[in-house]
Order: sequence, then C-alpha cells, then structure tokens
Amino acid sequence: MNIELIYKTYKNQLKAFLHTNINSPADVDDLLQEILLKSYQNLHTIKDNSSISAWLFQIARRTIIDFYRQKGRGRQLDGDELWYQQEQPDAHSQLAQCLSPFIQSLPLKDAELLTQIEINGLAQKSYAEQHQLNYSTVKSRVKKAREQLHKRFSDCCELSVDVRGNISDFTPKSGHCKNG
Repeated sequence: MNIELIYKTYKNQLKAFLHTNINSPADVDDLLQEILLKSYQNLHTIKDNSSISAWLFQIARRTIIDFYRQKGRGRQLDGDELWYQQEQPDAHSQLAQCLSPFIQSLPLKDAELLTQIEINGLAQKSYAEQHQLNYSTVKSRVKKAREQLHKRFSDCCELSVDVRGNISDFTPKSGHCKNG
C-alpha cells in the first residue's frame, strides 16, 4: 500500500468530512495533515485493502474528537457543539435536496419528463403510451434530460463515485450553485 495513492484517493472525501465537523478552514487543513501523518505511521496495521476507507475515517473521527478535547479543555461544551451527537446526512440525502430545483431548471418538457419518470416512478413505456410517443423517443429524451441534470450537479459540486459508478461523496464547488 502506498500512502501517496491512498491520500490522493481519499483527500477530497476526508476534507469534506472535516468541513462538516470543523468550522475553521485553517483547522481543517491542519487536521488533514495530522490524519495523513497518523495514517502513514499506522499504515502497517491495516490488513485488508478493502477497509482502507473505514480505517481512514476512523482516524479522522478520532482526530476530530482529540481536536475538540484539546480545544475545549477548561470549558464546558453544549450539545450544539458536539457534532458526534448530531445525525450526519449521507451524500445522497444532501444531494436529494438539490434534485427538484435542478429538475425544475431544465426546459419545461424535460422537467415534466424527469419528474414523471424519476420522481413519480412512472415507467418509460407507460409515459410513452400516455403521451402517444415512440418508446425509443422517450428513452432518448430521458437520456438527454439526465445528461442535462448531471451537468447541473457537476457545475455545482465535485462528485466522487465508487467503483460501481454510484455517488459516494461530494464537495461543493466555490461560489453558489446555479439552478437556472
């Protein structure tokens, strides 16, 4: 296992994770370096390559806890400051909030098509029959609309995908997302 490859592969995901738990960008960068150092020092302890992600995020969680312990010595933290007590939404939950606005920003025909098929779960064949369209035309329109939707997400966020092509994490790009 090569620490440079591991770090390159997981850096953005770790940084996004740290940003959800630490307010200061300078502290995030410091903690990211600390995680890299701890990972390098303990690389020999990992036995299964498939558990690298879990292992890294366990180091990250412990590093964040240590950070807050060190920062909070001598003062009492309230419940709002204890990030580990708060439910952390996964990437899909967070991105789902963008889905409707992004779909609505598409041309009206495409927005209606994706709403019926992706949101309401209507089969493409049923949609084609209901609108008296050729099934292959609907498939083509759905593909084109999905590509437009993907572009909206890509313009707004850096998407990380797993080996199956599923979104595993995201990092918002600088500036504000444009839904329209």
